[in-house]
Amino acid sequence: MAFCSPHTTTSLHSPRTTIPNSGFRQNQVILFTTRSSRRSNTRNGARTFQVSCAVDKPIVIGLAADSGCGKSTFMRRLTSVFGGAAEPPRGGNPDSNTLISDTTTVICLDDYHSLDRTGRKEKGVTALDPKANDFDLMYEQVKAIKEGKAIEKPIYNHVTGLLDPAELIQPPKIFVIEGLHPMYDERVRDLLDFSIYLDISNEVKFAWKIQRDMAERGHSLESIKASIEARKPDFDAFIDPQKQYADAVIEVLPTQLIPDDNEGKVLRVKLIMKEGVKFFNPVYLFDEGSTINWIPCGRKLTCSYPGIKFSYGPDTYFGQEVSVLEMDGQFDRLDELIYVESHLSNLSSKFYGEVTQQMLKHADFPGSNNGTGLFQTIVGLKIRDLYEQIIAERVGAPAQAAKV
Repeated sequence: MAFCSPHTTTSLHSPRTTIPNSGFRQNQVILFTTRSSRRSNTRNGARTFQVSCAVDKPIVIGLAADSGCGKSTFMRRLTSVFGGAAEPPRGGNPDSNTLISDTTTVICLDDYHSLDRTGRKEKGVTALDPKANDFDLMYEQVKAIKEGKAIEKPIYNHVTGLLDPAELIQPPKIFVIEGLHPMYDERVRDLLDFSIYLDISNEVKFAWKIQRDMAERGHSLESIKASIEARKPDFDAFIDPQKQYADAVIEVLPTQLIPDDNEGKVLRVKLIMKEGVKFFNPVYLFDEGSTINWIPCGRKLTCSYPGIKFSYGPDTYFGQEVSVLEMDGQFDRLDELIYVESHLSNLSSKFYGEVTQQMLKHADFPGSNNGTGLFQTIVGLKIRDLYEQIIAERVGAPAQAAKV
């Protein structure tokens, strides 16, 4: 990620001139002045290294999941970690899917549908089918943003099912693409600095959809079942395989603490973290690389039935080495989460208790009493740390070049 151009000048007065860096709204100029040990025709033998550096070019995060699997809640947790609430673009289309904060811009990949709702119906394809999406445009625009260039992004209107006029998107510090296909196209996948997949099991997905669509949208149980079954072949073919490319997977499963549970109220959640990813060190419980089973319920953690169980250990996932942190059960009191947090390492938190603070701050978010909220928060902190390491590397690159 070299965005800096070192240049050496020799001058009597060491004039400070910059090297233009086009295509981005902010440049950083770093000057290094050294003394030459050899004789020089210049006075005092001073050499000035001048470096123009686009430190703030965006990093790009990809988040993949099926519809109704918690992407929106995850985005709210992520933007909160960076500070400030994410809101739709001011003065723009009220049906825009984009969310913007001081640091982060989140776009929905539904905006790259090449077919509107009527067009998909006529051609007999779902939104999950790649034939209903414009991956060429997606690639071109994500690449442009990563290069620090503004784009005119289309809008898919979820209310009307139509494609609305485009909106202007300026490059932020953190650019998140969330939706069905962030890792489907290899060209787009290669642009990602980090990728996450939310993997919700069929049993839990069904329970969640019943809760959302029956309670909130008035759908019948039969229509919900029909909708799930109609989407499943395309989900299995085009969406689910993307998890093999993810740097982190949050897998949500039925609890194992209650025999034959099918209500989906108590969840078992896994955080699957790929080893060897640059700028990403997996979180571990107690002892890195060991296999741990821990039941923390007792004097320091209040647990009602069926209790809480944590597990941690190494594993393989699609043939790749991973570390897996698992939580089964739910918290009774979020303020006691600090006890669990104190036994986790590599959290990338800024201070002791930051995970607990973030969880308490959003106690009303879905999943805040179980592993979904906990692991989404942890991944958010890891992404912040990844961003800071990338920026530090970009700043350090010209300094290193000047020493050569």
